This record gives sequence, structure tokens and C-alpha cells, in this order.
Amino acid sequence: MRNIKIGIIGLGYVGLPLARLFATKFPVIGFDINKNRIEELRNGIDTTLEVEDEVLQSVLKSNSQIDQGLYCSDDLEDIKDCNYYIVTVPTPVDKNNRPDLTPLYKSSETVGKVLKKGDIVIYESTVYPGVTEEECIPVLEKISGLRFNEDFYAGYSPERINPGDKLHTVEKILKVTAGSTPEIGEKVDALYASVITAGTHLAPNIKVAEAAKVIENSQRDINIAFVNELAKIFNLMDIDTSEVLKAAGTKWNFLPFKPGLVGGHCIGVDPYYLAQRAQEFGYHPEIILAGRRLNDSMGQYVASEVIKLMVNHDIKIKGATILVLGITFKENCPDVRNTRVVDVIGNLKDFGTDITIYDPWANPSEVKHEYDLDTVKELPNIKFDAIVLTVAHKEYLDINLNSLLKPNGVLYDVKGILKEKVHGRL
Repeated sequence: MRNIKIGIIGLGYVGLPLARLFATKFPVIGFDINKNRIEELRNGIDTTLEVEDEVLQSVLKSNSQIDQGLYCSDDLEDIKDCNYYIVTVPTPVDKNNRPDLTPLYKSSETVGKVLKKGDIVIYESTVYPGVTEEECIPVLEKISGLRFNEDFYAGYSPERINPGDKLHTVEKILKVTAGSTPEIGEKVDALYASVITAGTHLAPNIKVAEAAKVIENSQRDINIAFVNELAKIFNLMDIDTSEVLKAAGTKWNFLPFKPGLVGGHCIGVDPYYLAQRAQEFGYHPEIILAGRRLNDSMGQYVASEVIKLMVNHDIKIKGATILVLGITFKENCPDVRNTRVVDVIGNLKDFGTDITIYDPWANPSEVKHEYDLDTVKELPNIKFDAIVLTVAHKEYLDINLNSLLKPNGVLYDVKGILKEKVHGRL
């Protein structure tokens, strides 16, 4: 494991924790095209909150000529001496839910400009089976002029980062690895095994590793769709879904999924990657896409349930004031990527309501840029016709929410976390 220098391409929720971890044993250059991101990281600040500032500062170095530690840069020159490149860029979908590989193409072009004989390029981005070798490798070959599996090699090790989770950090999650040849697979596996305390699993080839990752989140998506459908059914029957799940959960092999809004950069996206690939092979994936349709409909369902509650409490809908608690895609983290709370908000606005969004975790400028929505980080001193808790941030548990309601106001709990009296829940 000597003479290894690692370049991490993309310093977001996945790349930075990985870079910090590798920097405890190797020289690591973290590369990102976002100059503002590089500046904050050089100052020892991670606004994603995935790496604590003091932990980040403990590995930071002031230049790229290092024997160990992390140097962050937006200068291509600083990564040219690396011999392992790990790509950790996002893989989103477009407005039609088709895979958008643009970040992967561009990052592959970046690596291709500095690629040398003997180098290994490892992809961590979630993709459908075949993307690494059929989409990314040709870009590397074209830009570098080198030949795959003769001059340079590839690996795949899918990210398993869970944003906001301080228990299951990157080194504590078993890592799947793969290489473009058996020998390279062993090298890639050894690299990760040197820092991943939870261990590694070497897959026989890259396509197997790609497929393993994309089905992890597809499986969760389908299971959540099932309990979302149950919630709709039990609400019609006037049965408490949470109590049903609690009772069923007493069986040892019952899977403890809960209903809710399914967003984020993985569960709400990855099934579309698998579905797209399946359709290219002439197969229409019924269950996967049915689960996506149901989960994508939950924002509209929640909004309609809130409106029904308001009507039943004789609240005039047009101009009604509604407080939405939470805009991030999950609790206790600032990540607003692909948040489905915006579906709830959009549907409530269609009824002419006046929405206030309170989220102490979200960056208001980021929300404005991504969704053209205004958020506040302090509760306004007014009463509301309705309050909708959409994200289970811990701060909300310390608020007497009923005291913020008008006399006939309603409280709707999407996440099922509130102990106080609620008028409706998912």
C-alpha cells in the first residue's frame, strides 16, 4: 500500500467523508469545481454537516505536496500526481425521471486530462449496471489517449452514505468493491479495507457491484410504497396506521418500514436508473415503477388530506395560513436534494393558501435557488390555520405546536412523531 496518492473527485455528502477517512492514512487531494465549496473546506468548515469541523481540521493540509492528510483544490494541476482517482459525483434524473449522466461524463473528462499509465479510476456514484464500463471508460480513453485494462484500470465501490447519520458513518458501513480485472479488484478491495473497519465484500465484476447498489435503494422504495399504500387504506377505514405497524412489528421477521415522503438523492432516484436499463433490454419493470408512482403521489395525497381536515374544521381555504415544518428530504440534516416536501407545498399553494416554511436545518439561499421557495429559520410570532409537520427534525419536539394554531386550527403529522394532540397523520 505504499506510494498511493488518492484524488477524490467531488466533495459533497459522499466525497468529503471518504476523503477525510482516506486522509488518515494516505495523501489525498479533494477536487471540486465549486470554488465556494473549496474555500469553506480550506477554512475547516463543512456546511453539509457530514464531517465535524474539528475532525475535518485535523486532516487538512495547506498544499498538495503531502505524505498524508487532505488538501482541497479546484485546480486540475493539483491532482495530476494521483494514481487512484475516486469519482463521487451525483447521479440525478431529469424532469422526465430519466438518468442524467452529465456529472459522470464531465468528471470522467476531468480525470481523463490527468490520467497516466498504471492509474486506477474508481467510481462510487450510483448507476445502472454497465455505466462504468460502457459510458465512463470510453470518455477516459478518448480524453487520455490511453487504453482500458492495458494502460489504466477501473474499479467500482458504491457509496452507502446515509446523510445526517452519525452512527453509521462511512468507515462503519461494509463496502462492496470491484475491479475491471481480478488483480485490480484485489487492489481496490485492499485500498478500502485499509480504512473501512466494517470490512469489504469483493464482487466478481463491476456490473455486479453496480447492480447491488441500485437494488438496495429500489428495495427500500418498494417497501415504503407498500406501507404508504397501507396508510391510504387504513385512513379510509379510520384505523391508526402506526398502531397497525407496531402490532405487526412484534413478529420477528416483519420489516419495520414507515409511511412518508420519499425523496433524497438515492431512494427517490435509483429505481429510475434500474428501470431505464431494464427497458433498454426490452423489459418493463412493473413493481419498481408502480412503487415509484405511488411514492411520487404522496405529496399530493398529504396536501389533499390537510385540505379535507381544514374544510371539516370550517376553515376558509383561500388565503388560509399554513405552517410547514421542514423542507429537507430527511430529518436532522441540511440536504434538500430531491425533497418531496415541495410536492406538498405546491399542492397546498394550488388551493390559494399562504405558506410559511420553517426549517432550522435548511439553507434558505439553497432552497430559494433550487425551488424558488422562501424559508425561515425562526418561528414567526403569528397563529396559523394549519400546521403540517413534514420532516422529523428534533427541534420540533420541543415546540408546543397547538399553541401556534388558531382556535379551530388543525395539526397534521406526516412523520408520526408528535406526542401532542394531532388532527391527522399519515
